[in-house]
Amino acid sequence: MLYYIYDGTFDGLLTAIYDAYYEKDSPEQIVPLNNFVDNFLIRRIYIQADAEKSRKVHDAIINKISKDAMTNIMYAYLSEHENAGIFILDYLRFGFKVGKIADSYLSDDRVYNIRRLVTKITREKQLLAGIIRFRLLQNNIYYAPIETQYNTACLLGDHFADRMADQVFVIHDVKRNYGVFYDKTKWFMSDIELNADVVFHEKELFYQELWKQYFESITIKDRINPKLQSNFMPKKYWKYLIEMK
Repeated sequence: MLYYIYDGTFDGLLTAIYDAYYEKDSPEQIVPLNNFVDNFLIRRIYIQADAEKSRKVHDAIINKISKDAMTNIMYAYLSEHENAGIFILDYLRFGFKVGKIADSYLSDDRVYNIRRLVTKITREKQLLAGIIRFRLLQNNIYYAPIETQYNTACLLGDHFADRMADQVFVIHDVKRNYGVFYDKTKWFMSDIELNADVVFHEKELFYQELWKQYFESITIKDRINPKLQSNFMPKKYWKYLIEMK
């Protein structure tokens, strides 16, 4: 069994795609190093991320397939699915063969596997856009901690930069230890390592209490239905909802 093992970055993945395609290799898996489980049957090839190779694959996808295909593989990568790497390779090989109509082959497994992952990422992205709760910190930065199933925090920058253009904010992916930062001019991503508890602004504590009281006041006690509620708002996202504390 041949495994391509890359550094976990998107550039590393595209480099692996480049090497597999041009070396005419048929790896059984393309996996990030931190998810690789070794065994004696595996023949390993370690892929060093190469910006030039990555750029060539990026341009080839857009020119020979479509911009949508580029978005599809980015979303599939962000899904962190154990087979995402090999799904992407199979999808691109098919796409380079049939061109711009690749995504119309909905019943083809190579397209279906990617579309399934894209759907999951899109749903979580849309859900997060509606449920993220920002807290005002003592230093006047709006802070929103989240723990997502997929690596979707990086897809929220444009959405909240448009809606909170006059505020400094951070969306903190606690699970993956990075954040989306906005400084009133642009948004960017960076690693986060908290060495102390965040300190809320005194106004924030007041408004949190006010919001919880409002949430309780509109609740119809006789019609509480946790099962239905979790259908609309899965419990895995409740941890950072102020009203659910």
